[in-house]
Amino acid sequence: MLAVASLAALVVSVQQVAAHGGVLYYSNGGNWYKGFTPYNTPVGQVTIQRPWNAYDPILDATAPTVSCNDDGSSLPAGQQLTATVAAGSSITAYWNDPWPHPTGPMLTYLAQCPGSTCTGVNSNTLRWFKIDEAGLLSGTVATGLWASGKMVADNNTWTSTIPASVPNGQYLIRFETIALHSMPAQLYPECAQIEIVGGGSRAPTAAELVTFPGGYRNTDPGLVVDLYGQAAQTQTTYIIPGPPLYGSGGSGGSNPVPTTAAPGTTAVPTTAAPPPAPPPAPTAPAGTVAQYGQCGGQTYSGPTGCVAPYTCTVLNPYYSQCL
Repeated sequence: MLAVASLAALVVSVQQVAAHGGVLYYSNGGNWYKGFTPYNTPVGQVTIQRPWNAYDPILDATAPTVSCNDDGSSLPAGQQLTATVAAGSSITAYWNDPWPHPTGPMLTYLAQCPGSTCTGVNSNTLRWFKIDEAGLLSGTVATGLWASGKMVADNNTWTSTIPASVPNGQYLIRFETIALHSMPAQLYPECAQIEIVGGGSRAPTAAELVTFPGGYRNTDPGLVVDLYGQAAQTQTTYIIPGPPLYGSGGSGGSNPVPTTAAPGTTAVPTTAAPPPAPPPAPTAPAGTVAQYGQCGGQTYSGPTGCVAPYTCTVLNPYYSQCL
């Protein structure tokens, strides 16, 4: 646990960073957990957080570092701690202050580790499911309030609830913010080790599971947003990257993984019926919608023709986009 004085000193030290950053500490159930200190040797660092070595963003969504902002490995046994977290409770990640990027989504994932500990398990070998997400909260893509803006307004914190239905076990929790102010998008994932207790029995479905790398593509609509283009001035929708939320009944994901459970984990059902096919893309004549603009979807009543050479592409039953 981390004393309040130590927290203050940690925040002051990070304020010297000009931009970028990461998660510096966590809280759950009245307990505080100091994060890993980048740029310092891992020798002697004792923390629940997986090590990471730079404040720089990840610019390639398929990079081998995208799982936990490093090579996927843990600290040595004795240094890598695990926090006990009750299912149904909330856990808060504290990002460095000031956080400079208020335009983009916030996402939180879990991945169950095989066996009795996550220590020594490479995060790139795990299967992740999303338990929390928020994107464009209000307004337009260009000028609206984004989830990362809310994180900044909430003293650079993001709080997610561990679903009560998640099975007990050893997990990595992955907090992530994606900054959209530049292209390519800037990914900032951070991981910590937790043991979930008092949980339920609902394993994530095959459609809800992804691997990292593999969970995102560089061409995902949520990663190729032009905040400064004409379409962004009026667009009020945003597609959050990654798989559907755990328990949402959604389908898809950039990289569905096999349904055979790893040793020590709960098997994923394999008999679920496939989701219904999305409706066909609108076939209106080429027209006025710019690249990345919305051109169709259920309840949508705007223009459906894309400017050349783009075509209206179905992304889900509720949203089609000029790509």
